[in-house]
This record gives sequence, structure tokens and C-alpha cells, in this order.
Amino acid sequence: MSKYSKEDIMRMVEDEDVEFIRLQFTDIFGMLKNVAITAGQLEKALDNRCMFDGSAIEGFVRIDESDMYLYPDLDTFEVFPWRPQQGKVARFICDVYNPNGTPFSGDPRYVLKRAVKRAQDMGYVLNVGPECEFFLFHTDEEGRPTTSTHEMAGYFDVSPIDLAENVRRDIVLNLEEMGFQVEASHHEIAPAQHEIDFQYTDALRAADNIMTFKMAAKTIAKRHGLHATFMPKPREGMNGSGMHINMSLSDKEGRNLFADDQDALRLSRDAYYFMAGILRHMKAMTILTNPLVNSYKRLIPGFDAPIYIAWSPTSNRSSLIRIPSPRGESTRIELRCPDSAMNPYLALAACLSAGLDGIEKKIGLPACVEGNMFTMEPEELRERNVERIPETLGDAIEAYNGDSFMKEVLGEHIYTKYLEAKEQEWRDFRAQVTDWEVSQYLYKY
Repeated sequence: MSKYSKEDIMRMVEDEDVEFIRLQFTDIFGMLKNVAITAGQLEKALDNRCMFDGSAIEGFVRIDESDMYLYPDLDTFEVFPWRPQQGKVARFICDVYNPNGTPFSGDPRYVLKRAVKRAQDMGYVLNVGPECEFFLFHTDEEGRPTTSTHEMAGYFDVSPIDLAENVRRDIVLNLEEMGFQVEASHHEIAPAQHEIDFQYTDALRAADNIMTFKMAAKTIAKRHGLHATFMPKPREGMNGSGMHINMSLSDKEGRNLFADDQDALRLSRDAYYFMAGILRHMKAMTILTNPLVNSYKRLIPGFDAPIYIAWSPTSNRSSLIRIPSPRGESTRIELRCPDSAMNPYLALAACLSAGLDGIEKKIGLPACVEGNMFTMEPEELRERNVERIPETLGDAIEAYNGDSFMKEVLGEHIYTKYLEAKEQEWRDFRAQVTDWEVSQYLYKY
């Protein structure tokens, strides 16, 4: 049941002196889009009568079937605190619908809602706590982003070493004014790298929050003369930006279903099956959790990003899935391979669906792996039957192509459009002649 009625929205827009409303939605590649309307058009928007050209959005529809409608989710109404206090700007996150009133199968938010509904039918609610990493870089004289920074701060450093502490603080305060529950924020390992962690919430709200966070971080960084980027690996020789996903299942009363004090590790059967489902489908899912050519530069060994399809009940951060130490109602699993470029709707839909598949089929979980897998010899990993996730976008495409599970999760439309786009991205990348190649080969050959 919605917390806001249409009348509530109309009253808030008038009371807050809102003049513009953004009707936001997300394309299949995780890019935020919007149609802006004036307050005078609000009633039309609330009646689901705002239309846009779907053929103009990559991966949506052909030009001969281009009329699409935006249905605002009333619970996502927020006034942007960083905009002028007179003539304010607000937003809704919208679902995309066909002219006949049916949900558009190419809407990533619909894909996640469908997975959430399946979980609800099984008696489960997925709770998600994302850890969002990003870089803050300088812009050039024309305002274009660079990969330059003056700071040399590292993990948990503070001002004056952390030169962007006030920027991060500004981002957090603006998010909290919009109703976000921010658990922590700090400087990350690499210079100019930062992390903001959100409190647990249900999967759909978590995905909405990630999209809103990205928009807020970029907007507020620009006000400080900086550029916020969620590119996974913007500079070589240093750690990239991940987006670890903490997950747990609860029942409709809110009880954590991953907790079981009778188990040696204090984990329930559902927790084991859920992990097993993710590990089984991880290779095909990687194209969603790590969607770019650049994503796989972050996954090169030596920079703390996990690459081995294994789990650990300890603080072993070389595992793809680890179990953080809190137990009881705080019991959760942490998937560590996703990066900040992912489309959160598609990635969370895949994680939830894979976990539910594990529960439904009672998939057996491989033995846990103790110790630092980054330092293990290949022979030892083979003996333990430990595989790695795809090494390149090309490998991820191969794992995804033809996978019936992924096609079922995403639906035919997104599955096909996404595959076509990633195959083209991989072809374009392989056609490039890089500076490294020129410096290595031009003189010698």
C-alpha cells in the first residue's frame, strides 16, 4: 500500500513550492533518464498520462512502436535539497508501461519487481545493503572530467589528508535530507576513492536508492568543482570501485531467515541454499554485476577484488561470498564482485532469482574455502574445484549467451537487447589500437 495518495502529492507540491517534477526511469544499461514537467502538469502525470518516445532510448523499442507511458511510483516522491529553495525541483521514479496498460518488458525496474513478487509468493523478502564506491576527480578548464587528483589519502584517512571530506559530507547530508539511512562513509584505499554505505532496505527501494545516490553524488561533486565517477577502474595500478551487495532474506514479519543459532556457523538452510544458487549461476550473472569492458580491469588479481567462485564463513575477502561476523538478526551474506557500473535493478533481480533457485532446488553448497585464495597455487585451487568468474567481457558474454536461466530472469526483450549491445561493445573494444600497443610494437616491428 502506498504511503502517499495523489492528494498528498498535490498538497506537498503546493506546500513546498515545487515548480518542476522529474519523471525518472532507468534504461537497461543503468543510465538514469527523465522527462521534466511543470507543476501544472502534475495531475496528468499522477493519472499515468505522461508519454515519451521509447525508440529514443537505447535498448527499448523500435521507432514503429515508440509510444511509452510513465507511471510514477508515489512512494518515491522527493524534493531535491540541492536545488533552489524557491521554485523547487522534485522527482518520481517511474515504471514504464505500454499504451495498452501492460508493464513494458524492457523496463529494468519491472524485471526486479517481478523477481520480488516471486520471492513474496514463496514467503520471502530480500533485504539489501549496498556499499557504494566511487572516485572524485578534478575537471579541466572546460569542465570536462579528468582522472587527476591532488590528494594522496588512503583507507579511512581524514582531513586534511582526505581533501574531499567536505564533499562526501555534503553528499551524505543531502541524501539524509531525502530520507536515506546512511550507515557509514569514509575514504577508500585508492587516492580520491570514497565509499558510502546504506542501511538495509527491501530490494526495490535499495535499487532506487542506488540510482538516486549516483545522481546526487555527481550533482553535488559538480557543485564542488569535481567529477564523481562510478567507472570501475579509472586508473591503472590502483584499486577499482566495487559495489558489494549485502543480502538477507526475511519473512513478512521481518524475521531474518538466514539466522539459525542451532547451526555450527549459525546459518540457516535457506542461507546455504541461497549462496549455492548464486555460486551456480555466477558466471552467467557476471555480465550484469560487472557490465563493462573496464569492469574486468578491476578484477585483475592484486587489487583486492574477488575472482574465485567460492564462499567463506570468515572475514576472508578473497572469497566471492563472505559471511560478515554479525549474527542473529544481522546475519547476511556479502557478494563482493559487483562494481559500481552495474544496473542495480537487473543485478539484484539476478541475485534474488539465483538465490531462490538454490532454495527451490535445494542446491548443495560447495565446501567453504579458508585462506587467501589470491596466494594459492592454481593446482591447489583445482584440487578444491574452485573456478573463477569470467576474465573479460568476452568471457562474460560467452557465459551469458544461451543461458536459459538468465533469459527467464530478464525476459526475452532485455536478454536479447543486452546481449546485442555487449557483443557490439566487445567488438568495438577489440578493434581499438591502444597507446600500449603502439609503444610496445611500433619500433620493434
